[in-house]
Amino acid sequence: MNSWKEKLTDTVPVELGREIDVFETQIELKRQGKIDDKIFAETRLRRGAYGQRYDNGQRDDGSGPKMLLYPCRDMTKGPDTVWDAPGMQRIKIPFGRLSADQLELLADLAEEYSDGICHITTRQDVQFHFVYLEDTPDLMRRLAGGGITTREACGNTVRNVTACPIAGVCGEEAFDVTPYALACSTFMLGHPDAQDFGRKFKIAFSGCRHRGCGLASMHDLGFIARERSVGGQVERGFEVYVGGGLGAVPHQAKLFADFVPVSEILPLAQALSRVFARLGEKKNRARARLKFVVAKLGIEEFRRMVLEERNKLRRDDAWTEFLSDLQGEGPPPREPGRRSSEVGTVPGFGAWRKYNIQPQRQQGYVVATVALPLGDISAAQLRALASASRRWADGEVRATVEQNIVLRWVAEDDCASLYRDLDAAGLSDCGGGGISDIVACPGTDTCKLGIASSRGLAAELRRRLGERGGEMDEAVRGLRVKVSGCFNSCGQHHLADIGFYGVSRNFSGRTVPHFQVVLGGQWRDNAGAYGLAIGAVPSKRIPAVVDRLCANYLRGRLEDESFQDYCRRSGKKNLKGMLSDLMKVPSYQEDSSLYSDWRDPREFSIGDLGVGECAGEVVSLAEFDMAEAERRAFEAQLLLEDGKIPEADEMAYGAMLEAARALIRLESAEIADDPAKIAAEFESRFHLTGRFHDKYAGAKFSQYFLQRHAESGKRAYSAEAAHRLIEESLLFIEASHACQARIAVENGAVATKSS
Repeated sequence: MNSWKEKLTDTVPVELGREIDVFETQIELKRQGKIDDKIFAETRLRRGAYGQRYDNGQRDDGSGPKMLLYPCRDMTKGPDTVWDAPGMQRIKIPFGRLSADQLELLADLAEEYSDGICHITTRQDVQFHFVYLEDTPDLMRRLAGGGITTREACGNTVRNVTACPIAGVCGEEAFDVTPYALACSTFMLGHPDAQDFGRKFKIAFSGCRHRGCGLASMHDLGFIARERSVGGQVERGFEVYVGGGLGAVPHQAKLFADFVPVSEILPLAQALSRVFARLGEKKNRARARLKFVVAKLGIEEFRRMVLEERNKLRRDDAWTEFLSDLQGEGPPPREPGRRSSEVGTVPGFGAWRKYNIQPQRQQGYVVATVALPLGDISAAQLRALASASRRWADGEVRATVEQNIVLRWVAEDDCASLYRDLDAAGLSDCGGGGISDIVACPGTDTCKLGIASSRGLAAELRRRLGERGGEMDEAVRGLRVKVSGCFNSCGQHHLADIGFYGVSRNFSGRTVPHFQVVLGGQWRDNAGAYGLAIGAVPSKRIPAVVDRLCANYLRGRLEDESFQDYCRRSGKKNLKGMLSDLMKVPSYQEDSSLYSDWRDPREFSIGDLGVGECAGEVVSLAEFDMAEAERRAFEAQLLLEDGKIPEADEMAYGAMLEAARALIRLESAEIADDPAKIAAEFESRFHLTGRFHDKYAGAKFSQYFLQRHAESGKRAYSAEAAHRLIEESLLFIEASHACQARIAVENGAVATKSS
């Protein structure tokens, strides 16, 4: 039987086929120990192959997560090697567009190489989990034969170029950004000027300024379509933003230019890539994104350097050749209403039409949202969707940044027929984009960085909110909820009306999964505002948090007041007060349910250190210091809210000092109040020794504190800098909690050993 390589010889592009052959050879060299781990890691990441966590992150022996970095089926090395289980394959889908044929190809591959599930990400990518590394070359060849690549889906490269999923059919856009996003994706893929980055680089296109479909303001490079009149002629161009990004500490993108002609977007992207490759951090990954370059140089100097680089570039025909053959939204696939409409009432259709259908700007046609719980769709559902897209739409679909799929060019009279087909395939969930349509990252299910079960929480919230159906007030139904399993914002919690990210807290030797509650984010206006965390709540109580926030909003809002405006008017102090009782953790004996996470019955424990025999538990000075650190971090938010910028900045710095002092007191009760001595002690005891460093985040959290301390007395205050420092202080405090828990375990282990 011929191999897939032989079968697809005439189908896979020669250059791409050669790259896959090279990758296959590198896999074999890695198995033989003939290639450096670091080099192979970046190699496989650039081909979209990730390591994966499994069994909810816990090993059978209770020793914690097992990370799968180079999975394959070679069982000869024993069960404890990293070669004995599968990983994750990310697949690049520019602006989320997939043909019906490609959907069917993904269905076949999901069944043959994965667990039969295709996962849609918040960047319009596709992911397969539980894929063996030795299978990835053939998987990549078959994808390439269908016009899909995994190249640069991960790694220090230009990641998937995203765009509005309704580009070309939206009634509010300046023009269709699809061809420009496609041209940018094609031009930047494998470009020699984009191969020497210190970190990833993300690009997005949006057709208008006020919606959130493209989220241009949270990207390294964001394009927002606009038109202007020149000499009586309409000229197309883009408002360009640079230096945005979420991650642990989000940065709002800066306006680079209010108008860049379409002929200049590709040379601008190339010039910007060259500047980033030259000036971006290469050693310290925590500060290697473009947002740090822009923040360091300032937007004026950064703009000057990019434009200077642009003028040095040699002319490339690829910059403009796509403009001579622009493919916009194209003609409708058929006349609206040509197919017979359904007669009578289809059960469930009314609610689905109300919440999952929006009109196109082309009269007689609509866009239908297929809501995917947790972004997952099965192989059978992919095939059903492919069939529906051919029959009722234009033979294509687009993935969305909210982990759903949309069908475009659906005739209004065919909506009931489309619904019937989708319902038969289990794809008729209502409320795409509403409060029950929870966005979530993989969390502890498969991600090695996950702290708490984001998917478990999201599934529970979706179930509870979905059950309410028509009982829900429309003002609440439109809210967006996003969940991340850790601080890195893969679930985009900073942009949600109500956001959550996973953390943990230690109580009497037991670890309790928590989520920080993030309020103040804004999805609209291309990610117009980022929220801040107001406090941590045990994971099992998060549904109560959502209920309470929604109830208080409905009860206390002014007429037509948005949730963001309500939160702003209420103030963070009052909002935190609403939830304060939910933040308290009872003892294990009082309520053990809080000591496990969603979808995992096992105790989320790091070991029981025992409890004192007196009526009250002993509270150490370190614990008082940590409580004071959290109080100051919250006080900093209140000061920022009141416009007291220097005071907010200094208060956030004070919160870091308190957290650092708490750790020092674990080993030495005598520590002066002098910031310089606290910083010096922290640096020598915890930073330089690496004891503070999380094995995934590295040294970046301790560097937040030490960098701010170094700026004492010469700090340039601004609202943006204060907002960022508050984010950093919250992360430093979370890392201090984790460090404190590790020290408790170490001390407990020492005590047990000595006894």
